Amino acid sequence: MTEVLGRVVDSKWFQHGVLGLIVVAAVLVGLETSRSVMDAWGDLIHTLDKVILWLFVVEAVLKMARHGTRFYRYFHEPWNVFDFVIVAVCFMPFGGPYAAVLRLARVLRALRLVSNVPKLQLLVGSLLKSLPSMFYVGILLTLLFYIYGVLGVFMFRDNDPVHFGDLGKSLLTLFRVVTLEDWTDVMYLQMYGSDVYAGWNQVAEQATQPKAQPVLGATYFVSFVMLGTMIMLNLFIGVIISSMDEAQAEEERKERRRHIEETGEPTVKDELLEIEHELDAMTRRLKGLAKKAGREG
Repeated sequence: MTEVLGRVVDSKWFQHGVLGLIVVAAVLVGLETSRSVMDAWGDLIHTLDKVILWLFVVEAVLKMARHGTRFYRYFHEPWNVFDFVIVAVCFMPFGGPYAAVLRLARVLRALRLVSNVPKLQLLVGSLLKSLPSMFYVGILLTLLFYIYGVLGVFMFRDNDPVHFGDLGKSLLTLFRVVTLEDWTDVMYLQMYGSDVYAGWNQVAEQATQPKAQPVLGATYFVSFVMLGTMIMLNLFIGVIISSMDEAQAEEERKERRRHIEETGEPTVKDELLEIEHELDAMTRRLKGLAKKAGREG
């Protein structure tokens, strides 16, 4: 019986059916945002939503039943836990001020698309693996923001208190600059002075000592854009791409292992890739030992 259920759950028609239900559930939640649609078809939409929710329950039961008495193995897969929690929350008796939690859970059901598409799982897994490296890049970016934020207050506060009146305003302005959202207007205010160049009248009204700083203003903003936008943000992209390459390589190794287990005979390509992986691991190990020896020497 468990073998039959396993074949059913792993079949393409079952997986495609679940994907279809997820898409329909997401569309129904979107339709609920339209008052005219709900006035005309509200009862039907709520009924379809409940039917889909119970079909999700059936899906979870089948995936548990495939393991027989060891149904708890269903929860060994993180994506299954994710799906189960989202479905379970939809059954909780939220009401009144907590009704928003139920709506959020129903919207989050669209995220189940990630758990049912292997390529999306690979992408999300890559992002999660890159979090430690992104954390350190984020610390470096925070230091850059803090240094430039303090400098901006000291240099431009009197000329432009709207953007650099205090550290909070300065950091918010730098976030605008790093996203390249009309950053040249802020730069020109400092270069030509708020009394000459005032794209916003409130700047000129609040300025206590308008002052033109052409060289200092241009140097400050151009250097920040170069460091913050063109270097730091690209570091984030580089970290994510590196993690995606590693996750893709790991997925290929798993596929090779499954192929060897099913056929019992690895292909020449499988053996070459396995040797390449071992050489990469040995190279990383040798580099680590060399660094350690250098520190000890």
